[in-house]
Amino acid sequence: MAQFRLQGSKMLAVDLTGDAVKAKNGAMVAYDGQMTFKKMSGGGEGLRGMVTRRLIGEQMSVMEVRGKGTCYFADRATEINLVALHGEKLHVEASNLLVTDAGLRTGTTFTGLRGASQGNGLFTTTVEGTGQAAVMSDGPAVVLRVSPQYPLLVDPGAYIAHTGSLQQHFQTGVSFRTFMGEGSGESFQIRFEGEGLVYVQPSERSTIGGDV
Repeated sequence: MAQFRLQGSKMLAVDLTGDAVKAKNGAMVAYDGQMTFKKMSGGGEGLRGMVTRRLIGEQMSVMEVRGKGTCYFADRATEINLVALHGEKLHVEASNLLVTDAGLRTGTTFTGLRGASQGNGLFTTTVEGTGQAAVMSDGPAVVLRVSPQYPLLVDPGAYIAHTGSLQQHFQTGVSFRTFMGEGSGESFQIRFEGEGLVYVQPSERSTIGGDV
């Protein structure tokens, strides 16, 4: 299995011994050894993944890198976070996914209004199986634990990914900025309930789900 290691916080090194990884197209910045590269269609596996991407107008170009040696990946100097999966499913925004083990299954899942609030369509990417994934964030990400006693509310623009047995609900409420006197209306928030981990970045994307 490919070995993932961080070179600082913004560069990922992946050691390959004849195996493969799937990576965001154009994210490889250097490599040594013998490598082959193959462009893949769509962000998810199978016809459903490809059709889903076309329906929502989301472009997710992926390449397979296979060989022996070390590949280095980075994207716009964003922070990189490693997520180890042991049979779980990772839900991640497509724009935040950098590299996955080739053996991990990727696909799409319906996220309802949460996806619409972010302007990313109604689907998000899923990564499932045993292996590692590298997820990008705008600034160092924090990992927040959700338990049945402590649900979590997240700004849609700051959400990156989550794992575990979590239910997510899209709700409106008072804008977080309102408390600081910087907002003027309602905002959309994601409420996570159950047991799991949520990855949040210290920066917000531009979203439709801001103040209304």
